[in-house]
Amino acid sequence: MIIIGLMSGTSADGVDAAVVEVGGTPTAAPSYRLLAHTLTPHTDALREEILACVRPEHGTVDRLCALNFELGESFALAALDGARAAGIPPERIDLIGSHGQTMWHIPGHSTLQIASPAVIAERTGATVISNFRARDMAAGGQGAPLVPYVDALLLRHPSLIRAAQNIGGIANATYLPPLDAGSSVVFAFDSGPGNMLIDDAVRRATDGAMQYDDGGALAAQGRVDGSLLEELMEHPFLRAPPPKTTGREVFGAQFGEGLWASGLARGLRPLDIVATSTAFTAMSIAVAYRDFLPAMPDEVLVSGGGALNPTLLRMLERQLNDFAPAGREVRVMRSDAAGIPVLAKEAFAFAILADQTWRGRPGNLTAATGARAPVILGDITPGLRFPYPLPSP
Repeated sequence: MIIIGLMSGTSADGVDAAVVEVGGTPTAAPSYRLLAHTLTPHTDALREEILACVRPEHGTVDRLCALNFELGESFALAALDGARAAGIPPERIDLIGSHGQTMWHIPGHSTLQIASPAVIAERTGATVISNFRARDMAAGGQGAPLVPYVDALLLRHPSLIRAAQNIGGIANATYLPPLDAGSSVVFAFDSGPGNMLIDDAVRRATDGAMQYDDGGALAAQGRVDGSLLEELMEHPFLRAPPPKTTGREVFGAQFGEGLWASGLARGLRPLDIVATSTAFTAMSIAVAYRDFLPAMPDEVLVSGGGALNPTLLRMLERQLNDFAPAGREVRVMRSDAAGIPVLAKEAFAFAILADQTWRGRPGNLTAATGARAPVILGDITPGLRFPYPLPSP
């Protein structure tokens, strides 16, 4: 099968598409090969509308209704762009796994991702699996993180302890014990802010001229303010034990406004606030490892946009090694080193999760989400070529 995974994260800069070839037989474990990865940017107007609608004071029902269909068009375009990059005609797309755009997430209660799967199915002809988080939440889980299922499938090492650290808008970690560790459990959780607060500070520091800290250059020119960092680390989410998830509802624009105002009140320069925001992400990840992982990992495989910020990675490696036992070294590297491009992993994951659903297999890790039991994820929207024969379980 050819499956395309689609993902738009909290940065709302566009839709990542991962085109994945699924091999194997009905009686054997499937194999997955990434054929292409593309990012189809949102128009400026669409991005502005997404960022407006994730704020309760602006996200009215009429705007959300229209945005749902507009995002469906954007996601369909991204799927077709991905197929084109892989040299595959649209009629060869068997299945699309669409995470959608998260608009609001209430841990332990409910969640909302939009991008009309009906529009995606109609424009591409492919069957679409969407709304992955809701079933896990209905089973008592947090609805996220879901990517750890794929981390466990693709990234465990025979003898080393690994952590798969995604740094998108929010940061989430997956603890991966060695394959030879017997009954040791893979688990995961959101550690706190990722790029979200860094991006917010960059926009403010540059009067909107820059949307993110390209190469970590701005943070490298600033000075981390220890007192502000200490205050930020008192946030109650960081002390809460897993399973836990978070998002813009906690670390979004309103938090960013407060962080910026607090920095200016201390007399910090704009670049100092960028540097301190970057240090906050690094420190919150490192403290989460210290407090919640069974052991400090040997390797940390970083994916997401944060993997392209060397200043952030240096801060993270330094903090992790400050917490590591004597004689142990924690190596921080990009997920490319394990064969998964840093910007493709989440879209790749939703292609694999769509395949699991299509095979009638659960796609959640209960140790990551806290659900009562493994469940089959997502809603199926038939495409023009539906139905396909289901493989045997």
